[in-house]
This record gives sequence, structure tokens and C-alpha cells, in this order.
Amino acid sequence: MRVLVLRHVPHEHLGVLASVFEKNRIPYEYVDIYKEKNPHITLGDAGGLVILGGPMNVYEVDRYPFLDLEDRLVKDAVEKNLPVLGICLGAQIIAKALGARVTRNREKEIGWYPIRITEDAREDRLFRYFGDEEVVFHWHGDTFEIPEGAVHLACSSLCRNQAFRYGSCVYALQFHIEVTQDMVLEWLGVRENKIEIASLGGKVNPDSIREQSPRFMARLNQLAESVFGEFCGILKKGVLGCS
Repeated sequence: MRVLVLRHVPHEHLGVLASVFEKNRIPYEYVDIYKEKNPHITLGDAGGLVILGGPMNVYEVDRYPFLDLEDRLVKDAVEKNLPVLGICLGAQIIAKALGARVTRNREKEIGWYPIRITEDAREDRLFRYFGDEEVVFHWHGDTFEIPEGAVHLACSSLCRNQAFRYGSCVYALQFHIEVTQDMVLEWLGVRENKIEIASLGGKVNPDSIREQSPRFMARLNQLAESVFGEFCGILKKGVLGCS
């Protein structure tokens, strides 16, 4: 059983999820989809699908043709009843594949912001580890509607739809629980990210993000270990884990 991991930029990788996969002896394969000029990737014998974040927008298919392929892969995985996890852009790709709209959020969330879980999240296998409110890491400018039939799991003051579950084993998270301290520092140092922050006219302070990270990172990593551990439990059960 192998998990297919779609990566859009080198610095947005599995982070904590990589170590959780390794602890659970779950093999995974990165597909650097942004490098593929004419990607013809299929799920093949994959037992699950993970779609990571990236700077693209799901509606920029003309500029990033591989987004259409990812849409098809999500639909294929859902049809096959495979576990799927999407983070940030990955969550938006899942939402779009399930028929929901993805649009600009009213404000960009970059840095540490609180989210609140919904009543339905309290009974969810992955989200039961969250307190009523948790401070998590964000880096996004778009948002998604909740697909028809999906369960709304989390919200924030700046973005109503932060997470959902579709069926029993398709999860979409707008926020980043996979990040480590090193990843946050790396992201802040990426040239394109610096330009993005500078364009916001002082609304986002990278120095504040650096200062806040040690305060919130331990709890975030604890959450990630628990949430991703449960996702591994679903993966190990295969199709049975999605029934």
C-alpha cells in the first residue's frame, strides 16, 4: 500500500506527516507535479492520495494545466473509495472536484490564527483531538465552499470554511498542521513569499510570525501527530477504513 503525494513547490512538503507515515510504516511517493510538462499520472495501485499546498489558484488551469489532472485524480480516488487528504491548495482542489466553488477570501491569512471547530467536528475521527479553539498556521488567500453532502469541521473569524470531511475518509484542511519550525522559517525566506507579504502593506509582519512560532509550534506538532496518526489508521484499513 503506497500513498501518492502531489507536491506543487519544493518547500511545501509533508513535514510532520512524513515522520508519521514512517512511524506507521506507510510508504509514500512524492510526485512533483509542477515539473511535469505533460503529466499522465494515474493512481495506479496507490492506497491513498495526499495533495499539498502551493501558490497556484485552482482557477488558473490555463497557467497550470496539471490542476485539471489533479481534479481527475481526486474524482478517481473518491470513486474508488480511497482515503484522501488535502492541505491548503490541496483542500481547494478537493472542494472543486466535489463541485464546490473556490474563490478569493476577503482577506489573506498568513501566520498564526485561531480556528474553532464545529459541533460535528467533536465526533469526527481526526478532529476530536482539537480543542474548541486552536491556534494553527495559515498561508492562503482563497477559500472554498463546503461541497454538497460534506461535513463542515472548522472555521475562523477571517475564513468561515477551514475544513470539511466528505464521506468517511476524504479530508480537506485549509490550514497547515503539517509545518515544522524549520518549514515556517523556510517559507518566510522564499523570494515569492517575501514579495507577497510586502504587497500586503504591513498587514502581515514576518518578524511577528517568527516570534510567535515557538509559542504555538509544540501544540501544533502534537495535534499533527494525533490527526495524521488517525489518518494512517484509515489508510491501513484501505477501502474498509472508508466504509
